[in-house]
Amino acid sequence: MYSHHYPLLLVDGYNIIGAWCSLKNTRDRHGLEQARRELVEALINYTAHKGYKTQVVFDSQYQKSPCSLEHHSSHLSIYFTAWTQTADTYIEKVCASFFHGKTAAPPRLIVATSDRDQQLTVVGYGAEWMSAQVLSSDIQTSFSQVKRKQRNSQRSQGRFLFNCLDAKSQERLARWRQG
Repeated sequence: MYSHHYPLLLVDGYNIIGAWCSLKNTRDRHGLEQARRELVEALINYTAHKGYKTQVVFDSQYQKSPCSLEHHSSHLSIYFTAWTQTADTYIEKVCASFFHGKTAAPPRLIVATSDRDQQLTVVGYGAEWMSAQVLSSDIQTSFSQVKRKQRNSQRSQGRFLFNCLDAKSQERLARWRQG
């Protein structure tokens, strides 16, 4: 399910969608599918930047289907619970196995939800808790840091004329330099 080298971030998908105004608006205007897609897009780069393995957990919405796991990147997957299971029960099960030190447990387990009962349960199992608002602001901070880093590396490359040339001109100049 997860690599034990990285912290595991479990995201209570529908809880976060209901807590973020932007996702709530998307859900109300364009449906749950679009809101899920936007949440996953927000989490993909964040997850890679933070070095987390992230699993977004969604209830099956009471459709009679088995559980399923979809991999969206090497760091992010989506888990749809089986129709008899809620996201809460799945998250609690993962927390319980973390607490009991089952094999391949991550070094840290973080659960993102604004559900008060869920917060108490996960903390009771020794996992870390993150509210929907904290997750949102952490994603914004992470996005800003990545942008700043990209701007700085572009600026440092831009100081040399060679880096401003197209590939063909760079090749000609390199050959000219070598004689």
